[in-house]
Amino acid sequence: MGKILVIGSSGTVGSALAARLKAQGETVVRATSRKATAPDQVQVDLRTGAGLDAALEGVDRAFILAPPGHVDQDVLLQPVLDAVAARRLRKVVLMTAMGANADENAPLRKAELRLERSGLDYTILRPNWFMQNFNTFWVGGIRAQAEIQLPVGRARGSFIDARDIAETAAELLINGGHAAQAYDLTGPEALDHDEVAALLSSAAGRSIGFRDVTTEVMRGHLLQGGLPADYAEFLLMILGYFKAGYSERTTDAVKQITGHAPRTFLEYARDYREAFAVAA
Repeated sequence: MGKILVIGSSGTVGSALAARLKAQGETVVRATSRKATAPDQVQVDLRTGAGLDAALEGVDRAFILAPPGHVDQDVLLQPVLDAVAARRLRKVVLMTAMGANADENAPLRKAELRLERSGLDYTILRPNWFMQNFNTFWVGGIRAQAEIQLPVGRARGSFIDARDIAETAAELLINGGHAAQAYDLTGPEALDHDEVAALLSSAAGRSIGFRDVTTEVMRGHLLQGGLPADYAEFLLMILGYFKAGYSERTTDAVKQITGHAPRTFLEYARDYREAFAVAA
């Protein structure tokens, strides 16, 4: 049995995926951009391809994504997509984002097209906004001001739990199928951020609200948080798509692939309650 390469193995989805694959008895190679500190880790520089040969040794399947913080995702993913194509891996799962296929010139769509033209057995997963953003990217405002602060108005999003994304990817990598298909992954319901705040409040046992801030205020928050200016503008752009209603749609793709319904936002909030329960 071959190995499975997980790109982005220290991230929210990649870490959950690697753990699930190991629990199912698979041998996993965890790619990291930092110095490897464990026997199953290999340092890989996606921009140059350095480390890819070592990472792909004995690998017959791969999970690939572009790590956050970069806007030129197609350029970042080109070395690894070319490498897996050259080695004719028997299954590749590429994670992009819901809406990536709306513009053929968008970086993530260019990466998808590169894989689609490779001749490999592939499946593309396009998840909606992660529930886990609330306990990572947006948690500062929740802890400090007891508020979610985003420029999204009353628009709704069908947020998905990253654990469901990982389970979907694991099913595809272990059992195959769904070749040459692309799936939009969502949670089971579409919520606005007032509803999200109410669910977080219920789980955390303290009042958490939502404030609709301006784009300018959000830009300041992002830059103060240390994000590169180009990535901050990218986030503002996709938050604008959220506000326009493009993140509301729900699908049954998680159940179609895994056999079970995706987690609800309340389940997520209860599982991660400690992140929201204590003020900064």
